[in-house]
Amino acid sequence: MNTKDLESDIIIIGAGPSGAVAAALLRKHGYQVTILEKQHFPRFSIGESLLPQCMEFLEEAGMTEVIQDADFQHKNGAAFHYNGKNTSFNFCEKFSPGRGTTFQVQRAHFDHLLAQEAEKKGAEIRYGHEITAVDFSGERPWLRVCTDDGQEYEARGKYVLDASGFGRVLSRLLDLETPSEFPVRMSLFTHVEDKIDHPGHDRDKILITVHPKWRDVWFWLIPFANGRCSVGVVAKPEFIESRDGEPLDVLQEIVGEDPNLSALLANAEWDMPVRPIQGYSCNVKQLWGTNYALLGNAAEFLDPVFSSGVTIAMKSASLAAQALHRQFSGETVDWQADYAEPLMSGVDTFRTYVDAWYEGAFQDVVFAENPSDPVKRMISSILAGYAWDTKNPYVSESRRRLATLAELCRA
Repeated sequence: MNTKDLESDIIIIGAGPSGAVAAALLRKHGYQVTILEKQHFPRFSIGESLLPQCMEFLEEAGMTEVIQDADFQHKNGAAFHYNGKNTSFNFCEKFSPGRGTTFQVQRAHFDHLLAQEAEKKGAEIRYGHEITAVDFSGERPWLRVCTDDGQEYEARGKYVLDASGFGRVLSRLLDLETPSEFPVRMSLFTHVEDKIDHPGHDRDKILITVHPKWRDVWFWLIPFANGRCSVGVVAKPEFIESRDGEPLDVLQEIVGEDPNLSALLANAEWDMPVRPIQGYSCNVKQLWGTNYALLGNAAEFLDPVFSSGVTIAMKSASLAAQALHRQFSGETVDWQADYAEPLMSGVDTFRTYVDAWYEGAFQDVVFAENPSDPVKRMISSILAGYAWDTKNPYVSESRRRLATLAELCRA
């Protein structure tokens, strides 16, 4: 790798989904794009259950075919379980136009495919290159880059997009981080050889299970195409840390407290280490500044309950690429009105439902008996990722309508 000083039209920090999609979109317009990625791909990541809205952005970026050809697990909806109650949402039966199916993916392979597609479209990716300092005070942004073999060089571009995900590079270096409004939560998760042999289990759906005793504790089970699945629990740290034993013992113990989930995983081989992650929700003071913008999880991460992370990441990439192309074409771009506000409108919709999930109101809606079909289709649209469709009343007036709906479901 040539580590002499770098000049590029656009520098993207991070080669994950938001970085790869942004690069592909910008390459369509012929811009020189360089991605600086700290890690080496393939690498492990969570966020494995995509939403159908993602497919719209992949199509826009010209990346759909490689994902469809990769034999990932088909996904058409979400199933929920709580204390013997089962319900599900078919994403093809939704209010909003657009795709109703997507995939459940092992992110190491998925992210690597997207990065390779970005390279095929002409983006340069430098793996093992970490940003250690930045300066946006001059006419062109300046970055100090350190390679994983200890070399340093300077990088300059006309614009920088931070797609570093949980690394939150610019948020840290520019002191943009602010406390999240969400309570601190912790997750334990792993991949297993699931060996699920149950006629009622639908591998085409993510399964969300609410703990039978504590409604703010929930599990995910995400089947993959190769007979494996991702399984994890989300709870307040004290709930998990009060348990004795190694992380694997603790996760198995908590899974064992739900009869349905423990029955599904009765024959599973727990053959990978259990990973913890804590305090993942974040917020920032601003999503953009002079010659930079924050994408995806580098800007804001809510909670994994509705698998919104990759969708928000790709939406941010789409909006930023559009705004940047207009700006480079000589138009005046208001990044607050053209990028931050449109992005946050959907994020705020997701936030409404995440808040209501932990408060219990949205759980009352999900598990309601005999739900109205038109209303269920509107809720299905949001669960499918169409949180920017303001024609959906449960998007445009999400907080008020959801509160009213929850009261009706409890009556």
